[in-house]
Amino acid sequence: MSIKDVAKIAGVSISTVSRCLNSPENVKDKTLAAVQSAIEQTGYAPNALARNFRRGKTGLVMVVLQSVGLPFWEGVMRGINGVAREEGYSILIRETASSLPELDDYLKMVMSKEADGIIILASPSPFSSASAYSTQDRRTPIVLGCENVTDELAHIPSVRVDNRQAANEATRYLLQLGHERIGFITGSRGSLLTRDRERGYWDAMKTSPLGQHRDWVVNGDQSIEGARRATRKLLSLAERPSAIFCANDEMAMACIYEIKRSGLSVPEDVSVLGFDDIRYAAIMDPPLTTVVQPTEEIGERTMRRLLNAIEGRDIGEAPEIVEHRLIVRESTAPPQSETTAGEKRRELPV
Repeated sequence: MSIKDVAKIAGVSISTVSRCLNSPENVKDKTLAAVQSAIEQTGYAPNALARNFRRGKTGLVMVVLQSVGLPFWEGVMRGINGVAREEGYSILIRETASSLPELDDYLKMVMSKEADGIIILASPSPFSSASAYSTQDRRTPIVLGCENVTDELAHIPSVRVDNRQAANEATRYLLQLGHERIGFITGSRGSLLTRDRERGYWDAMKTSPLGQHRDWVVNGDQSIEGARRATRKLLSLAERPSAIFCANDEMAMACIYEIKRSGLSVPEDVSVLGFDDIRYAAIMDPPLTTVVQPTEEIGERTMRRLLNAIEGRDIGEAPEIVEHRLIVRESTAPPQSETTAGEKRRELPV
């Protein structure tokens, strides 16, 4: 069936049917009902590609991320895809893990109308140079999901939690449990995300009776192996931390593994706290205390903010902050007494 058949059955012109499909708010209710009834009778399905061409849009949004296999992005992508389906958009995914990311080519795709906008979820900067995102290119609709990860991207609109505040609250929770020696395993040094979480940790440690100690902060390189090395370094200190806060859950899981491997227990000997609440966090042994990011909500809000930009609305540069929360599970507990902890240290194998 064609649009001509719909128009004939509804008793209206082809242009009226087109207006009902593309701008129903500008059509009288009676006419719209007649056209909708005709569409149901005929089973007519408009050609989305042709309709988007007439509108000057592709109906495609590009999502740039480091790897689709990273657990954290599962919920974010679910939120993005849900809104995309509602609004008639399709998602085109570009991974940056296998090659040097260069957003310059992606910007060209948008400028040449191969896609309508870009969502950036990748941690490394996807620009080939600091000047790649020029003043002219800033007309390209781009929104960051979760964080401003580099200085070049700091001005781009984003949807995220307040990482500094969340890390501050998580560290204060450990202090309230009675921990004074709190280690922190950082992520990538070049990431603003990591810097914000580390700043939140330092903010809270100002209130610690023992103050701030640089030896308690170790780079975990945002990887499992890096976190294992960092954990071993913290455990080797003469006064090892009684709690370790990790900048993400994957590093926290590696931290727990290394603590157990050393002959210690979690949380009896060392409490461990993570960040993100990825899907494995609740089934760890022990289940992981962590900061929850509402990933699906972040994905939904990111997509809607991008669609507003695509429609020409001013979305500004200020980040849209969503609420985080701390979920307490079994990987954290009050510290042992100094006597018990000292006996435990003496029992450890050399």
